[in-house]
Amino acid sequence: MRINHVRQRLKTGEPSIGTWLSLPSPEAAEYISKIGFDWLVIDAEHNPVDIRTLAQMFSAMSASGIAPMVRVPWNSPENFKRVLDAGAWGVVVPMVNTREEAERAVEAARYYPAGNRSVGGGRHALSWNSSGAEYYANANDQVLVVLQIEHIEGVNNADEILSVPGVDACFIGPNDLAASMGLGLGVPLESDNPELVAAIMKIRDTCRKHGVATGIHTSGAEGVNFRIGQGFQFCAMASELRYMLGHLKEDLERIDWSASQRFQELQTEALEAGTTVRY
Repeated sequence: MRINHVRQRLKTGEPSIGTWLSLPSPEAAEYISKIGFDWLVIDAEHNPVDIRTLAQMFSAMSASGIAPMVRVPWNSPENFKRVLDAGAWGVVVPMVNTREEAERAVEAARYYPAGNRSVGGGRHALSWNSSGAEYYANANDQVLVVLQIEHIEGVNNADEILSVPGVDACFIGPNDLAASMGLGLGVPLESDNPELVAAIMKIRDTCRKHGVATGIHTSGAEGVNFRIGQGFQFCAMASELRYMLGHLKEDLERIDWSASQRFQELQTEALEAGTTVRY
């Protein structure tokens, strides 16, 4: 059975870098898996990704050896069961605000006696290059559990949340966190707003206290270097969609050219002429 290199690396205190996948595309996942990231998180919270497509994306990533992970839509047991049985190596859990919610997430990701994950499925073993028996014996020690603290309520309860046994990492969502603090929507990921900075540093320090790796979303390479310097480990570089759209738009704007006028409509006379049947 393969070792979860991301979990291993985080436990030694090293950074581990990946990106978010927004497109429900096995082909895109396969291409990006070869670039050199440690992991890829398929964002099933905010994007139209179904469970079959998730399994196909995991399969497409497998040859590269990258760690395939998922941000589930919500902290409910059926979401964990389906993505883990489909082959995810880790689960990112959105909007964890209380100790009870943290405990629920860990229990859903671990088999008995560490949790209450249901036994079944078969694709999980394929994803780890193992037999079913080997997977069941080792899954609790390999599957990565990442809790998102992205609301001021979660910041206030950080000590209770991050002291739950079985939490491997915490991932901060600066956008939602800023919104919950009344700082506005779409605040820059590396914002220097004093209130937001203080909240982020509180989470980081609480993670250190409890031996939990701290992660955060960044706008790109500069943001990753900045956060690594602050002691963050599990760092996401934007998303494949952001890079695709951003770089194409940037290059397009450098061309001495303008696009065709869109949504033009034929004039009434032309429309009438076009409907005439001629033999």
